[in-house]
Amino acid sequence: MTSKHDPDPALLAKAETLTEALPYMQRYAGKTFVVKYGGHAMGDPELARDFAEDVVLMKAVGINPVVVHGGGPQIGAMLKQLGVESSFVDGLRVTDAETAKVAEMVLSGAINKELVNWIGQAGGRAVGISGKDDGFVTATKVLRTRKDPDSNIEQAVDLGFVGEPSKVDRTLLDTISAAGMIPVIAPIAIGEDGSTYNINADTMAGAIAAALGAARLFLLTDVPGVLDKSGELLTDLDPAKIVGLQADGTISGGMIPKLETCLNAVQGGVDAAVILDGRVPHAMLLEIFTRRGAGTLVRL
Repeated sequence: MTSKHDPDPALLAKAETLTEALPYMQRYAGKTFVVKYGGHAMGDPELARDFAEDVVLMKAVGINPVVVHGGGPQIGAMLKQLGVESSFVDGLRVTDAETAKVAEMVLSGAINKELVNWIGQAGGRAVGISGKDDGFVTATKVLRTRKDPDSNIEQAVDLGFVGEPSKVDRTLLDTISAAGMIPVIAPIAIGEDGSTYNINADTMAGAIAAALGAARLFLLTDVPGVLDKSGELLTDLDPAKIVGLQADGTISGGMIPKLETCLNAVQGGVDAAVILDGRVPHAMLLEIFTRRGAGTLVRL
């Protein structure tokens, strides 16, 4: 029997959600979470707003979020608008001097500041930077080879100003986080040769997560996570399982470099890495604060 004084079921459900989240809030208070934000979610204002709210909530409950963003589609659109041709090798954009300037303009300019603005509108305080600021990320040139289809001989491929992190100095990020602000990082860095390099955002996020000894690395993508051959989500993976899934063809294509990033991060000291669907509203909160989780978790 119910009375008019019984609590609203919807309010009760919210209270139960909070009590379920409590042990996770306690577990992760003071921990660092690195989030790679990219994919189609970046182009959807509603999803961008949800993402910003999630990051601000993390900061409010004592987690230190660090955001690394991509921007491949936006760079591609700007290059097309300027009439600059693009080509790719193993998913990496071949980047000449002109393309490098456009990439930095789009990543460190428009995208970075827009994301800082979203976080500000959600009630947070964010600072937009790139790996060039205070030289906190040092890059080395990425080297790739591919087989010549006629001679079957391995040949070097020059990707231009495409780099990967060789060194991360965490001092600047620690200072920003300790001041109560959220670092928002564009994947651009200076090489030891003084050149500016464009870095894959997944790779940048993984290197930063390892340098910070993060509790979690989140890679927000356009798929639910790693799927088995029946299309079901695989929620937990370790290095041995990943090798087996690659061998039988379950893992292929663009998921391979993402899992390599996850493995490098956990082998570098990150507690766990998670591949999540950035198109699902509040996917990170579901992963962090519920028993079931929402993506594919990779750990040793």
